[in-house]
Amino acid sequence: MTQLRFLIELAGEAALLLWGLHMVQSGILRAFGSRLRAVLGVALGDRWRAFLAGLGVTAALQSSTATALMVGSFSAGGTVALVPALAAMLGANVGTALIVQVLAFDVSAVYPGMILAGVVAFRRGRMARTRDLGRAAIGLGLMLLSLHLMVETMAPISQSPELRGILRVVAQDPLPNLVIAAVLAWAVHSSVAAVLFVATLAGAGAISPEATVAMVAGANLGSAFNPLLEGRSQGGSQKDGREGDLAALRVPVGNLLNRLAGCLLIIPLLGPIAALSDDLASPALLVAPLHLGFNLALALLFILPLPAFARLLERFLPERAAGTDPAAPRYLDEAALATPPVALAGAAREALRMADVVEAMLRGSRDAFGAQDRETPKRVARQDDVVDGLHRAIHDYLARIRRDSLGDDETRRLTEIQGFAINLEHAGDIVEQNLLRNAARRIKRGTALPPAALAEIAALYDRVLEQLRLAVAVFMLEDAAAARRLVAEKERLRDVETEAARRLAEAGEGRVDGDARVLLLDIARDLKRIGAHLAATAYPLLERLGELRPSRLAVEEPEAALELPDGEAGADMAREPGRP
Repeated sequence: MTQLRFLIELAGEAALLLWGLHMVQSGILRAFGSRLRAVLGVALGDRWRAFLAGLGVTAALQSSTATALMVGSFSAGGTVALVPALAAMLGANVGTALIVQVLAFDVSAVYPGMILAGVVAFRRGRMARTRDLGRAAIGLGLMLLSLHLMVETMAPISQSPELRGILRVVAQDPLPNLVIAAVLAWAVHSSVAAVLFVATLAGAGAISPEATVAMVAGANLGSAFNPLLEGRSQGGSQKDGREGDLAALRVPVGNLLNRLAGCLLIIPLLGPIAALSDDLASPALLVAPLHLGFNLALALLFILPLPAFARLLERFLPERAAGTDPAAPRYLDEAALATPPVALAGAAREALRMADVVEAMLRGSRDAFGAQDRETPKRVARQDDVVDGLHRAIHDYLARIRRDSLGDDETRRLTEIQGFAINLEHAGDIVEQNLLRNAARRIKRGTALPPAALAEIAALYDRVLEQLRLAVAVFMLEDAAAARRLVAEKERLRDVETEAARRLAEAGEGRVDGDARVLLLDIARDLKRIGAHLAATAYPLLERLGELRPSRLAVEEPEAALELPDGEAGADMAREPGRP
């Protein structure tokens, strides 16, 4: 019964540690998630800055696993190169060691104040960020409390004759000590808890100095398995009949191999390191510095040869070959759902794929008006299935992100991604249902458009393609100048449509025939609708900047609202006073 109670207490304390870690991560991500992602994304352009960024983000999130998932997603998606991604993980390991340095001190007087301050900020804070930081403070306090309880629970075990007997048996062989610490770190999902337990054993004299060094290395090795296993759905798993992308495993595998190499290098040096440590201070006080020194040594050893190491990983973990289904999502990683900034980044990249397909459809439909092959419109129209498939995948994926884990910035970003995907899907439908059908009817009738008409069609398409490029700039970069140009292009496209209608109506029969005039007006109308959907991308940004008026009506109607067949705002039905 005593053993059962011990196991229940230890499991409960480990659960409290993980819950506190979850609260810290969710609080920090909700408060600064988009900024952390932006800082990490910018810093990952250079291995030295990436090292510092990985250290800082891990210190904020209190978890190298969360940093590994974030960095791994960036690398697998092609956003950053593999070398700085691996450098960021070296920094993350050092960040975890610094956390151990802080927690190695007596925390019994710290965690009550942390929990109290967190509860006050969470309950009384008026700003969302204050409440999120309060949540993080509560989580940090719970982590400190759980570690304190875990050390107290394990203290009697460290004095256990049975445990001392087992440790004495394996003391002569460093490998079992290393494996024991690795399994412990993997089981509790924390090298911090494992290293502190090693410190407890060392302080009680239950393990020799050589075993202490081996177990510190083992704790580092065990925690490297967590990001690899949690990110396995990004890589070697099977999903929807598609083979996983091994490239997504490069960062966690590289991190694991780095730590494994460190363990292999430290085993022959156990005696000298233990002798030096024993001369300086007690084993218990030197566990945290040993942990920090191990990770610093690995960083110094591997940061220079990272390019060669990265090439080796790229060779043995190649990118997934393009699937047979172009509508299959590539960047919607299931494991990233636990880290909302990473999940939103993947959804945004998938939305950019939609934009690429819509651009291809626009170009294809433009060319179809001058083509004579009946298969051309059909081939372009099939791309709308890709747009629809990606649209459904993005919305299903975003629906699985927990809204209570999102901060204000993440909630706004999620809404923007959904809106961008919806507008692209509508644009694809217009191309498929209207423009391509008109092109197919022209080819079926065998009617050839005059060069003047084809030139006007090309000019209209060029304006819409420019709008699409501006919409992508607004969506990805929040470029205010591009947003203004996007809305201005929408206005110009409407004016171009009006002018084209007037000019074509007055044109003589020798220039274009009646069917061509009708076709040109239909094309202008449909492209204007697409332009309106693309211009909607700019509205949220301009509204936040205070540059968007609620209405352009000269006189507000309190009981009636104007609606357009295209779903545009009623403001497009009326012009400002004095505007042509």
